[in-house]
Amino acid sequence: MGPPARWPRVRSVAEIVYPPVLWLARGVFRALGIQFSLTGQEHIPRTGGAVLASNHVSYLDFTFCGLTTFPQRLVRFMAKDAVFKHPVSGPLMRGMHHIPVDRTAGSAAFQSAVSALRAGEIVGVFPEATISRSFVLKDFKTGAARMAAAADVPLVPMATWGGQRIYTKGHKRDLSRGKAVGLAVGEPFHPAPDADPDEVTRELKVRIDVLLSGLQESYPQQPANDEDRWWLPVSLGGTAPTLEQATTMDAEEAAERAARRAAERERRRAK
Repeated sequence: MGPPARWPRVRSVAEIVYPPVLWLARGVFRALGIQFSLTGQEHIPRTGGAVLASNHVSYLDFTFCGLTTFPQRLVRFMAKDAVFKHPVSGPLMRGMHHIPVDRTAGSAAFQSAVSALRAGEIVGVFPEATISRSFVLKDFKTGAARMAAAADVPLVPMATWGGQRIYTKGHKRDLSRGKAVGLAVGEPFHPAPDADPDEVTRELKVRIDVLLSGLQESYPQQPANDEDRWWLPVSLGGTAPTLEQATTMDAEEAAERAARRAAERERRRAK
């Protein structure tokens, strides 16, 4: 998996960490025998800023989407700031110049992303914000549309499928060999600076849904048995939670996290 040879190499900042991480990831995925398929790579802009927006089904989506443009271009992904505070992932995320997002105060991340776009970077966004437990598209946030409009750059829709079988929310990692992962990049579209972000987001969701449906229809592997149907949405005969059930699970998880944070604040104040 690699970009066309005609692409020029684009480097806007010193890259000491990012390329070795992706080369290592390629080696690991090769060792796992992952069968990649990629379509639409010609739609990735060869130069200039762009927002790459994808659905989100696994913890590996960052790497899968990032490898789509590597080594000619690197994607600066927006990720929750907790990842940047982790003693292992934090230095790597900062070294790769990804963009931390504090969900309680997102304006700083938005401005950082717009600055990166104006500097000619590709910024990667998952408009669903978190992994979809149902493996169908959740509600989209408008951040991708607003960033593209503010920086006057194109939105590039993308979809990924199959990574949930390896490592996703609520399931143990499965590193057995030979799983298929599909990636599809759609045609860019350029929202006007004064475009309604809700309308642009609806258009983005439609385009990603078309790409995702194509990946699901052409996916070359099937569940091994009834117990293995967990990675398919209900609409495809699977046993994943419905979108409504997944939404409830996400809300309960968010409430538990908030309660833990509140308890930790109280513990610190009591010291």
